[in-house]
Amino acid sequence: MQKTMLVQSARLPEDEPNRLMMGIFVGLLAASIGAIYTVYARWGLVRGLSSPDLTALRFGVAGIATFPLLLHAIFNHRVTLIDKWRVWLAVSFLAGTPFGLLMFGALQFAPASHVAVFPFASMSVMGMLLGSWILNDPLTSRKVLGIAVVLAGLVLISGMDASSFTARTLLGDAMFIAAGTLWAGFGVLLRKHRLDPLLATSVIAFSALATYVPIYIWMTGAVSLLTASREVFWTEVLVQGLIAGCGTLFTYAKMVAILGPARAAVFPALAPGFAALMAWPVLGHFPRFEEVIGLLVVIAGLLCAVTAAPKR
Repeated sequence: MQKTMLVQSARLPEDEPNRLMMGIFVGLLAASIGAIYTVYARWGLVRGLSSPDLTALRFGVAGIATFPLLLHAIFNHRVTLIDKWRVWLAVSFLAGTPFGLLMFGALQFAPASHVAVFPFASMSVMGMLLGSWILNDPLTSRKVLGIAVVLAGLVLISGMDASSFTARTLLGDAMFIAAGTLWAGFGVLLRKHRLDPLLATSVIAFSALATYVPIYIWMTGAVSLLTASREVFWTEVLVQGLIAGCGTLFTYAKMVAILGPARAAVFPALAPGFAALMAWPVLGHFPRFEEVIGLLVVIAGLLCAVTAAPKR
């Protein structure tokens, strides 16, 4: 047995590059999904939908689509769910309804330039700090440098200036920071308790379906969704519900399982830059020079942070 353990230990360094490449691939996929739902959220908003409508679609469709996975888990892994009910409750809080309400609610107060900075900056910084504090993931100088470069790139992408800060926008920024912190905590819990990405996706989606959607229907009657055109409704069902609602949770959870929360938290910072490129064909918004440069800077910072030597 000792010999087997020595052989497995010797193979770990050889497996690390493959795991890193897989983690980077999943991270790029997660960032692309983030960019897609951001662009199509703007697309839906100009066609009569509101932030609560999009949030309801995201939680409702994802909750229904992943419910069979939850049923399978209940019948086949019941002991695991019961033993870890506090963990699942915490995960549902961190990445479910409270996160959605903070993230989408902040859009009412903060300008578009702040959307590209504050939530993603807090995800990256808090992911690194919480990972160091709770998981003993060391804060290497290379990681810190990478995060700093990423933040500089986000500021370039956003075009944010000092004149955009008012009492109203500060409230929105605080909500963005809170949302990003919740998401970072979600990543840390995933890694600490080795939660299955598919199971985590189904639990979070169903909890949000059960808590947010009934309140939304009671308060709004879902009037905007019922009166929306077929094109708008089914496009947002596909993008916000299936691609974003299911894909964002799963790809991030998978990325955390491969890379750890500190390195995984850097990838969402790519979403604003990707969104600027995707907005060209969808919204007719030609990327500014600063947005392109900012994306390149974010990529450089990401590579610096992610390729830092992991804890042994």
